[in-house]
Amino acid sequence: TTLITCSALLVSVGCGDKGTGDEEVGNDAPDTGITQDADADADAEVGTENADSTGADSTAGTTAGDTTAGDTTSADTNADEGPQTKFDLGGVPDTGFMNCQGGNGGGDADFSFLWAANSDQGTITKIDTATVTEVGRFIVRPDSNGSPSRTSVSLSGHVAVANRNGGVTKIYASADLCEESNGMPGIQTSNSAAFLPWGTEECVAWHHPFGYASQRPVAWGLGEFNQGTCQYENEELWTSGNNGGGSLDVIVLDGDDGAIKEMIQVPTGGNGLNSDFYGIYGGAVDGNGDFWGSQLGSTGKLLKVTRSDMSYEVIQPPQVGSHWYGMTVDSDGMVWLCSDVAARYDPMTQSWANAQVGGSSGCMADAGENGLLWMAAWNQVVGVNRDTLQVEKTCPVDAYGISIDFEGYVWGVAYGSNANKIDPDTCQVWTYGGLVGAYTYSDMTGYALSNVGTPSG
Repeated sequence: TTLITCSALLVSVGCGDKGTGDEEVGNDAPDTGITQDADADADAEVGTENADSTGADSTAGTTAGDTTAGDTTSADTNADEGPQTKFDLGGVPDTGFMNCQGGNGGGDADFSFLWAANSDQGTITKIDTATVTEVGRFIVRPDSNGSPSRTSVSLSGHVAVANRNGGVTKIYASADLCEESNGMPGIQTSNSAAFLPWGTEECVAWHHPFGYASQRPVAWGLGEFNQGTCQYENEELWTSGNNGGGSLDVIVLDGDDGAIKEMIQVPTGGNGLNSDFYGIYGGAVDGNGDFWGSQLGSTGKLLKVTRSDMSYEVIQPPQVGSHWYGMTVDSDGMVWLCSDVAARYDPMTQSWANAQVGGSSGCMADAGENGLLWMAAWNQVVGVNRDTLQVEKTCPVDAYGISIDFEGYVWGVAYGSNANKIDPDTCQVWTYGGLVGAYTYSDMTGYALSNVGTPSG
């Protein structure tokens, strides 16, 4: 079956079908392939048959620019049903692109995808956040053995993924930008859970191999927006690698071709960063374009690298017995470390404040007036008031990584099969269950990057 989906292009959310959302939590949405369940653990294996580990079903090319690789199951088309934009969460404080509607720089409505890493399969999945369906799957290292984990989405909408076993890959979100490279007519690319072999798939923009024993973080910088072309230019990508020696590398890659633009070595041990196997574990970029990296564990450090001169600062988190794991930067420039405690660092005052949460991994801040930090806390997702540090919302949803889409819905990607879309007001859940050994807790929609402030240019 051939299905041409508007989601294969970088288009507004309104282009896609709306997922059904009037059913009570716990019921299956008819004819959608999407389960709705308040307890994602119960559906841990749902939908895994959708994944085609061979990619055999994704061999058709494109005709006249139409993407035809694989089959895609869409949610029911009904404009009066399904989740609605959560305007009460507030808008993303981005650039006010008055003359640029649509395209790669058309504002927050262009970001309608969540990219989840299928670590066990060596692929990443592209999920349409409006319909909660998979619209693409991609191998991210030539040998398919990279164990991908963190993904990051640029302001132009394209994704980069870091492989734990070394290597960074960029994939275009828009098939319009994919280039002929395999000698077959048209553009061959996946638009379903079936993926193409490496070298056949033509929406892989570039792959930069690295020989690190551990390469976890990946985070896009802001780039520069060109009002004349309605495109982002000079986008850069941060990553870090570690081989367990006396230092680790922090690297800035050229977003266009993956070439190394800058690299520094940061000492480990002594008063520096921890000298463990993982090195930098999580990463994010603030509104100034500077990089923040966190380390794993109760003694992990926080690292800031200033982009202008690549100088760095090692910061000691509070000693509160937490096993630091997730991290993010919010719209106020506050840096958060997330575990059983949410620790808020104010770079202006160089001070910390803590919120007791009770077990957490990934986290991300919304842009609403309520100012919530959303955290994965074992078998629930909680919203912490970023000012008062009090838990204001609790949704019983299994999640490991947290992200927010551009309609204001919170996403929890569980460790395993499920990606759960959560209504932050009602805790209603829409689940896609076709992931394979999923592990993602980074900026998998691009919301956090857009949320930190106005890009330059």
